Amino acid sequence: MTQSRPKKNAAPDRRVGSREAIVQAAQRLFLKRGVGAVSMDDLATEAGVARRTLYNQFPSKEDILREMLRELSEGLRDALPPGIETQGEVEEVLRRIGTGVLTFQAPAEFVGLVRITVADAQQFPWIATAFDAVLDPQLNRFARYLAHLTTLGVLACPDPLLAAHQFLGLLNEPVLWTRVVRRKQPPIKADVVVEEAVQMFLCRYRVVDPSPNPRRKKRA
Repeated sequence: MTQSRPKKNAAPDRRVGSREAIVQAAQRLFLKRGVGAVSMDDLATEAGVARRTLYNQFPSKEDILREMLRELSEGLRDALPPGIETQGEVEEVLRRIGTGVLTFQAPAEFVGLVRITVADAQQFPWIATAFDAVLDPQLNRFARYLAHLTTLGVLACPDPLLAAHQFLGLLNEPVLWTRVVRRKQPPIKADVVVEEAVQMFLCRYRVVDPSPNPRRKKRA
């Protein structure tokens, strides 16, 4: 009885490697020069791939940036998984959402994409549209959650979408935008930012049941 020869390890898929190399090259060059100043030839050289390989993977710079945003979208789904709104009382849910947002924004790649969007959106409006297409569904989902709690009488948000923006602003200003503009300041712990944002938000929007006034004692 002859023994079967052990199978050789499968060769790595070069297409996957080249695709990742192109995206990483685009992140570096777009951030350094801006989308408009980078050519497809520049990207091929930076990624170390042939022009044919580049065009087989991505027909245009727009397709490369959309791939970057697709990866971003997957990271956002991981940070804010389905059903997070039902995981506890409103205070705990807001903490989970705040922690998820800051975790999602922590990688340098996300900060780079924000810088690219800010720098090039005026010249290429589709960049801002594509970026918003990733973030807006989660923002609207958060607004619906706030609207639901308002219906239940837990919160009082006359404009749930505005309230959603305000909560994210409390998170973003001390953490994200500090990094985007490279502002030099002592780092603030993420858990402190989240807790302060939750408490400030609830001070404005949580419905507090009025406690009955104690009866005044009659003077003798």
